[in-house]
Amino acid sequence: MAKHSPQHKQALASGRRRAPQLKRAEKAMPRVIPEADQAWVKSMIVYEDADIMGFNKPSGLSSQGGRGGGNNLDDMMWTFVKPSGRRPMLIHRLDRDTSGILLVAKTQPATSYLGKAMIRRAFAKTYLAVIGNPHNLPDKGVMTFPLRREEIGREAYSRVCAADHPEAQAAETAYEVLSRTDEAALVRCMPHTGRMHQIRVHLAEMGAPIAGDVRYGGALSLGGVAVPRLMLHALRLTFPHPDGRGEFTLEAPLPEDIAGLCHEIGLAIPEGA
Repeated sequence: MAKHSPQHKQALASGRRRAPQLKRAEKAMPRVIPEADQAWVKSMIVYEDADIMGFNKPSGLSSQGGRGGGNNLDDMMWTFVKPSGRRPMLIHRLDRDTSGILLVAKTQPATSYLGKAMIRRAFAKTYLAVIGNPHNLPDKGVMTFPLRREEIGREAYSRVCAADHPEAQAAETAYEVLSRTDEAALVRCMPHTGRMHQIRVHLAEMGAPIAGDVRYGGALSLGGVAVPRLMLHALRLTFPHPDGRGEFTLEAPLPEDIAGLCHEIGLAIPEGA
């Protein structure tokens, strides 16, 4: 079974649900997005209707505040600015080096509705990860290590801490191993909370860090094959649609770099993962 950290009242209190930090739709001075970048961000769209858009974010693109002033998906939403001056708003974020599905609201009512849905944890997220040291990870379990944020210079980290630490936040990630070899495993992860780097730190604490995760001790090669980047992908997102139709699911197919690595090292990818 997975290792568990004890849950105390202080950790639970510090981990209470908070409203997502959604920036207000901006009306003044839209950014000018170059035509090449407009075409690029449009190519990421996997779904669109009157209320929402779903994007398949590539690894290497920041959700917000790109490093060194570079591109980020939030700024690129100016590609879709309306005559009113409003632009679509990101509902959540993915780490820069994590690929996968990202939900965007096109209207202020949709932004408000989805923000409230996040507060009550009505979102279900599914990720796929390739990990090293598979012998350290049981076939399935729930990881509940409390986390705290730590900043070193300009970089932010999550650290496992005692549940009674004054900065502890409750964190919970369910997982299931889908396939494994002697050197690696393909793991489905379902985070039930949304702490920074939660899946990455939880798996690292289990002794099975995500391949390519330099920050938290991930391997840079598996089975003699180079790992091109952080092997973490946001596969599926289920949430209540703001138009009242009920639960709705967006998916982003597994990218070629992760699928290719799995093929090279002998990890089977179940249909539908």
